[in-house]
Order: sequence, then C-alpha cells, then structure tokens
Amino acid sequence: HEFGSRAVAEAARSVGAGLTHVSALGADLNSPSGYARTKALGEKAVFETIPDAVIFRPSINFGPEDSFFNRFANMARYSPILPLIGGGQTKFQPVYVGDVAEAIARSVDGKVKGGDIYELGGPQVLTFKECMEEMLAVIDRRRLLVPVPWWMANIQASILQLLPNPLLTKDQVLQLREHNVVSEAAAKANRTITGLGILPQAIATILPSYLWRFRAAGQFQQRRPIADR
Repeated sequence: HEFGSRAVAEAARSVGAGLTHVSALGADLNSPSGYARTKALGEKAVFETIPDAVIFRPSINFGPEDSFFNRFANMARYSPILPLIGGGQTKFQPVYVGDVAEAIARSVDGKVKGGDIYELGGPQVLTFKECMEEMLAVIDRRRLLVPVPWWMANIQASILQLLPNPLLTKDQVLQLREHNVVSEAAAKANRTITGLGILPQAIATILPSYLWRFRAAGQFQQRRPIADR
C-alpha cells in the first residue's frame, strides 16, 4: 500500500498530472491492523508527493462483482449457518460502487477540491448482522446467524489464513473490531459523497439486481412476503 501509492504519485508528478487516490475507510497510522495502518501510510506518501491530490476513503463497496455480499450469499447456498464475528455488531456504511465511480470521475474532471480526504459511505449504517439479514432477505433463504466470540474468531483466522485464498485472517478480525462508518468530522465538513452532490444508492435498490442468482430458483423465484420469512 505504501510503496505502490508513492510510486504512482511520483509517476504522476513526473508528468505534471494530478492524482485521485482510493484508500479505505478506517485507514489509521495508529491502527493495530496492518491493512489499516499501511493504507494510512499510502495516503501519507501521496500527500507528501502531491499535496493537492484527492483521497477517497470508501466503506465496503457493493455491486455486481463485490467480494462482500457475493461471498456470503454464495456461502448461504451451502451452509446452514453464517458466522457473526464478534457478535456481528460492527457497523458498516456500504456504498454502491457506481457512486464511488461517479465521485472518482468528478475528481478526475477537476470538480473536487484537492488536498483533502473524503469519506464515502452509503445512506444506511448497518451492523454486520443487519447486512447478513438484508442479504438473506434478497436471496430468500433462511440461515442461522451464529455469533462467534473474538477469541474464537482469532483461533479460526490463525488457521484459515494459511489457505491459498483465506476466508478469514487475523488482520481482518482486528479490522472488524472497529466500526467502518463516515466520521462526524467528515460529515460536518461535507467531505462525504453527499457533500460531492451525489445521492447515494441504498442497498435495497441494488442488491436484488445481482444477488438473484443465489436464490434457489434464480431470477424466476417469487419472493415470500417479509412476514413469512
């Protein structure tokens, strides 16, 4: 994150180009998470190289090829349970990838003030558990949501992270201990997606457009009324 960000920034500076850098919500120089800490180091490298760069920190992105809702919806096809790390109370502010792309486009067009960090979140703040409930409602499946204590999650992650494509790592467990939402400071300063003049899409309007393939009968399945689920 740091080396790559600095390399790109230096390349941009060498040709006199501006830079729009995509980081991540939760980036923090003092974070115990290596991911969050190196994301912050990447931001620092960018500003040291191009002071008027634009930095975006999106929350969890959702869209047709996301690695969040798709992953758990696929898991729900085969598993009768879904794990809730730390009880599933970590808060997220999922943001539609199309809205993030629009913010980036506006930045590239010079419509976003440089030298600042913008935090991009969707219109809803949901706990991890609520995200799973929304996803299950869309794919019309009943699954048991099982809380996993932090200590147990660490043990599981220490084993799973050894896999070629790990389902969970110890660093991800550390990240899940912190909420992933837009800060009050960013909201007050209008350094948000709505502050950029973009009306963010809610997950309820987007998830059905691509998660239908995880329903038992695909797009032809008639969803049950919420009261019957």
